[in-house]
Parts: sequence; C-alpha cells; structure tokens
Amino acid sequence: MNLTGNTILITGGTSGLGFGFAERFLHLGNRVIVCGKRASRKKRSPF
Repeated sequence: MNLTGNTILITGGTSGLGFGFAERFLHLGNRVIVCGKRASRKKRSPF
C-alpha cells in the first residue's frame, strides 16, 4: 500500500485523532485536505 503522494481528505481533522492522522499523512508527503466544525481550531492548524 502506497502512503505517499496521495490526496487525502480528513473530516474532523481540526482536533483529536483526525488532527493526528492529518499531521502524519502530511509528514509522509501527501496532500492533505482537512474539514472541521470550529474555525478557531483551523486557524492554528498547519493545514
């Protein structure tokens, strides 16, 4: 399974497990799209 060079959509990625997965997939060289409910959390996110 290839985990690099993909585009990944993560819902609920502004906190918790979703945020952790988003960080890891980004670190592995993927393009990460993050959706979340709270704008205040998205502002501090590196995505």
